[in-house]
Amino acid sequence: MKKNDFPLYFYDSLESTNEKLKEITEEKDIPEFSVVMAGHQTAGKGQEGNSWESEKGKNLTVSILLKPDFLSPANQFYISKIVSIALLWILKELSIESKIKWPNDIYVGDKKIAGILIENKIMGNTLSESIVGIGLNVNQQEFLSGAKNPVSIKDILNKDVDINDTLENLLEKLMFLYKGPYEGETDTIDEAYLKNLYRREGIFSFRDINGEFQAEISDIETSGILVLRDTKGNVRRYAFKEVEFV
Repeated sequence: MKKNDFPLYFYDSLESTNEKLKEITEEKDIPEFSVVMAGHQTAGKGQEGNSWESEKGKNLTVSILLKPDFLSPANQFYISKIVSIALLWILKELSIESKIKWPNDIYVGDKKIAGILIENKIMGNTLSESIVGIGLNVNQQEFLSGAKNPVSIKDILNKDVDINDTLENLLEKLMFLYKGPYEGETDTIDEAYLKNLYRREGIFSFRDINGEFQAEISDIETSGILVLRDTKGNVRRYAFKEVEFV
């Protein structure tokens, strides 16, 4: 099937595209790559309950349904990897160089241009469903929520970008990348994710429950664990929200 053959549920305003897509999947069986899109998302969520600000009609706020039952729960981080890489590719086509801030924020320089929230449903030993929420700052230029470092495509290019075309491009790239883990070919995805990490090269400041320290990114484990090597040579491993960039 082509990308435009999949259902698109558009709403002028929603609290959360992820929550709406979950409601739809509970009511009926819909195909993979079905999309819920909001012109205005009023209560968008990020990782661990963080909020996502979006001005009406200015940004891409969507949730996409995947059914990756070929993946084990231990390999669910591949969904995060392919979505992150797809966003990098979209921006690169616009001549915008971006990086992935672990686990899946997209940064241009030191500013955040996109966020991802993935909610997985596990049945037995397989990943039965993934709801992939994506917020990409497209044409918004005034951010009022107090977010530290937002930036949009329009901020960078000084021109409007078509949001619907951006969605079509995103779906196309996701479908292409999805073939990798589906066919068991993940080396290229692993390499692309690690290569394009924010602050991949060099020593930087991090903070964990014990305080601030200096370290470099050593690796990302299959499960998504961040592996750091500090300036004393110690290897430190962190799950989501256990460490932050300073």
